[in-house]
Amino acid sequence: MSNQIERTTIRLALPSKGRMEAETRHFLSDCGFTVKRVNPRQFIAKISEIPHLEVWFQRTADIVRKVRDGDVDFGMVGYDNVVEYQRDTNSIVTIHEKLGYGHCYLAVAVPEDWTKVNTLEDLITLAATRSETRPIRVVSKFQTQAAQFLSAHNIRHRLLYADGALEAGPQMGTADFIIDLVSSGVTLRENRLKEIEGGRILDSQMVLIGNRLAMTKRPEVLDMAHTMLERFEAHIRASEHHSVVANMRGNSPEDVAQKLFSQTDLVGLQGPTISPVYHREQTDINWYAISIVVRKDNLDASIRQIRAVGGSGVLVLPLTYIFDEEPPSWRKLLDNLGLGK
Repeated sequence: MSNQIERTTIRLALPSKGRMEAETRHFLSDCGFTVKRVNPRQFIAKISEIPHLEVWFQRTADIVRKVRDGDVDFGMVGYDNVVEYQRDTNSIVTIHEKLGYGHCYLAVAVPEDWTKVNTLEDLITLAATRSETRPIRVVSKFQTQAAQFLSAHNIRHRLLYADGALEAGPQMGTADFIIDLVSSGVTLRENRLKEIEGGRILDSQMVLIGNRLAMTKRPEVLDMAHTMLERFEAHIRASEHHSVVANMRGNSPEDVAQKLFSQTDLVGLQGPTISPVYHREQTDINWYAISIVVRKDNLDASIRQIRAVGGSGVLVLPLTYIFDEEPPSWRKLLDNLGLGK
């Protein structure tokens, strides 16, 4: 503990390989943080924009353990790993719980040829037919969550562990069914496995976690949490919106505003920005430029509504950041740490 408090470096742990490493570095890059890792055998790196932050590349399980034990101050990892490896401790704080990528879920998958097992109740019935000396065999990397789920539903079982290729267990006869992460479901289908109704255990995506002691005892670590939250939330919010610019005729800015307000999707974040358009020909007057921010899923409807009230020359622009007065998760973090006012 004392070494953790006395340490002057601030450390962030990231996934060391595979899809999660690539997606995490891409997410950080979109947030304006460039991770400099020369080669995959390099396990300590830097972020160009934050030179006093040290990056550790770690296995996902070790990210949680190292944040828990105070070896690193922050970690970006799947929520499924946090639940699995944090233990019964208060040392890990979830700083941001929805980074918006790495979506998957932990679920029960049984062989396709188990035609009479399609629900959790069916599985419970099948397990009850097995003897105590030969219970149903389950293989999973998520031993804690698998055991809790099976015990909660009174499924007599023998829990086996495997690092990889869990899906092959039932076909090879080394397990009866699996409990594993599912993203697209393709791997299950390729190995002739199916999910069962009621067998979805946990939804997961990438989260940002931190060490409670480090954030409460070292002000520079708490400041770093604030820096990351500001940038992450501004990027996530911007990624859900477009900036839309168009020209409209009107008798005045107020007249144009009322036309926009008559449409449900054209109010923007706080309201539209309206400014006069200056033409070479002085006779061509009463044109205004409007600028609004719209949700991506409302873009088509917004364009139709702009046209309906006389808009033309519509431009759609990407957004990099939308900064709030204060990230909502920042106040939540301070309250969690007992630092709220």
